[in-house]
Amino acid sequence: MGDYRLVADTVAADIGAGRLRPGDRLPTQRDFARRHGIANSTATRVYQELARRGLTVGEVGRGTFVRAAGDDIAAPLLTEPARTRVDLELNYPVVPEQARLLGAGLAGLLRPDALAGTLRPVGAAGTPAAREAAAGLLARGGWRPDPHRVLFAGNGRQAISAVVTALVPPGSRLGVEELTYPVLKSIAARLGITLVPLAMDDEGMLPEAVEEAHRAAPLRAVYVQPTLHNPLSLTMSAERMTRLAATVRRIGVQVIEDAVWSFLRDDVPPLAALAPERTLLVDSLSKRIAPGLTLGFAVVPPELTDRVAAALRSGGWTPMRFALEAATRWQHEGVVTELVRAKRRDAAVRQGIARRHLGEFAVRTDPHSYSCWWELPRPWRADTFVAAAARHGIGVAPAAAFSVGRSRTPDAIRLGLASPTAEVLGQALDTLAALARSAPDDLVTD
Repeated sequence: MGDYRLVADTVAADIGAGRLRPGDRLPTQRDFARRHGIANSTATRVYQELARRGLTVGEVGRGTFVRAAGDDIAAPLLTEPARTRVDLELNYPVVPEQARLLGAGLAGLLRPDALAGTLRPVGAAGTPAAREAAAGLLARGGWRPDPHRVLFAGNGRQAISAVVTALVPPGSRLGVEELTYPVLKSIAARLGITLVPLAMDDEGMLPEAVEEAHRAAPLRAVYVQPTLHNPLSLTMSAERMTRLAATVRRIGVQVIEDAVWSFLRDDVPPLAALAPERTLLVDSLSKRIAPGLTLGFAVVPPELTDRVAAALRSGGWTPMRFALEAATRWQHEGVVTELVRAKRRDAAVRQGIARRHLGEFAVRTDPHSYSCWWELPRPWRADTFVAAAARHGIGVAPAAAFSVGRSRTPDAIRLGLASPTAEVLGQALDTLAALARSAPDDLVTD
């Protein structure tokens, strides 16, 4: 075959069919030419064509590799109904330097001598080095957990599941904010646990609501997000945290503190700093690092360590050693710190985009947050607006996804700002703002 484009088409077909997978190394151009019976100069043009199509990437000194699907595909047009979906529901921040930083940290683990160790199993207690690294990673606001109190899970959801399993027997009551993390609702349903909605104000959960609910019927534990609450982006004041810590001590209730977004506010100490004997703090790497290679953490009072570790083992929620070793290296080499700084800057940029496009509306957020809570203008209902947004190719999360025990949920939506590129985010918010200015009856239906 003399036409280099036909040869490139053959390779492209192998990539499209999965016979060549992302990360696979192509042969040298000389070997490629020999295998296909073409001149070396033709092989060079084939490799150039594959790179031009975005199918391969060359690395100096290493060779040519099949490229993973990236985010640099053409942005969808949002002014008309679209099939392409812009995801403002899932909220996983990614910054441009992320792959480079993480790749450099992983390189040492891929040597055969190092890889042999990372393929061995590991328990919920991890390793001494991992516990020290986790303590440094979780430290904030002058607080640093005791490394001996750190347990590990495969991810943050598994850490939450294990802690809830350890504290709240089936049929018991778990107090939660009246708007809470949707995954917790699923966990409670699966475990046969009753969620008790606790009233909130502009600072989050009300301590008196905890006490009142416990007086009505005992709570086995309380789940709370004191820092950058999802979905409201609220952060408790020091005075509110102090009151909540005093309340749970007085009534003898354990607290599950979800700190997954707290890395964006390192100036705020956790509730675990005020009531360490009552608080089980859970966190993960999914937002700090990446959802595809993550790790869950649970900082547990000593008397509960065995119970939570048993829940992690019985649930099959213990960590993978490779992720544990990678996280330890990333922490020691400063990768986590660098990524956190980059994501704080990125969150501020995205908050600026949200202010420019939604400033005229009732939007609740925090300058450090990756999300917004939008109380929709009348006559919009949340379900109607979600459907209208979907028709324009934009996915948003309705208030009902977060609501616990309300007879009527607010007409509001949560916008996750992290997942699209900044350009696509601006386009999506501009489209949503235009929708909000219109009336539901103005929409053209198919």
